[in-house]
Amino acid sequence: MTAPPRGGGPRSMGASLLDAVLAETLDPAYAQAAAARSAAGGTSRPRRRGGVMVVLTMALAGLLVAVTYNQAAASAQGREQVRAALIDDIRSDSAVTDELAAQLEDLQAEVAATRDDLLAASAVGQRALDDLARAERGAAAVPVTGPGLLVTLADADPEADDDPVGGGAGEDPREQVQDGDLQLVVNALWAAGAEAVSINGQRLGPTTAIRFAGEAVLVDFRPVANPYEISAIGDPDTLSTEFLGSPEVNALALISETFGLRFDFSQEDELTVPAAGIPELRSARPQGREPAHEVAPTTDPDPEPGG
Repeated sequence: MTAPPRGGGPRSMGASLLDAVLAETLDPAYAQAAAARSAAGGTSRPRRRGGVMVVLTMALAGLLVAVTYNQAAASAQGREQVRAALIDDIRSDSAVTDELAAQLEDLQAEVAATRDDLLAASAVGQRALDDLARAERGAAAVPVTGPGLLVTLADADPEADDDPVGGGAGEDPREQVQDGDLQLVVNALWAAGAEAVSINGQRLGPTTAIRFAGEAVLVDFRPVANPYEISAIGDPDTLSTEFLGSPEVNALALISETFGLRFDFSQEDELTVPAAGIPELRSARPQGREPAHEVAPTTDPDPEPGG
């Protein structure tokens, strides 16, 4: 009998493959790649280089953010300084204007007193003085005191939920009093029989305009602020009845209810309306009889004999 080979009996092909797999747990390609990296200096250098790039990128981004913030802060500070300087200039100029206006008012009072004394010395002068007084009342050149109606218009009250953070939220212009709203009130008061009208102490004359300029309402080119108090001199009962029955007031009441504007009125026993500014004299001519037009006599250039 033939003795079996040493090391055991015959082995199958499947067992040979299993032995090869168990013997070589690492793929030859991975082994070659690992050997190449080891020869190039190891794996720590690329990782270190990538970390340095990340740090440099973050540092550059932080520098850009810091520069941008500093520029924005400097720009905001510059705008605040310019705004504060403009406000100081406006206040200073307003104080000078008010002082000059007070001096002008004193001089006008002196001139008016002297004029009245001179005109009252004769009958003709007294008639002229009466005519002048009527003209001054018509031009709103004299203050007026008496009973009347006080109308108040104001912007809608801001809601607490509009800006929970506390910043400046955008306001709806429809919730603010417009120049057209004031025009509706004033026109209704004139139509109701008001003798004199003022808005926040600014007298309305025959040429006074109520207009919007930016965010401010101008009355006779002078700004007035919210809330707006319109004083009207006249019979309180008549003013109330006619005022509430006008279509302008009905339209304004609907606007106020829709957008939350404040719209109040009350009868007052005594209101004072100041004089308006001196109106600009655009043109003037002397009053009296117009000169008769002279007609030149016509003559026949060639009269016939015996004619």
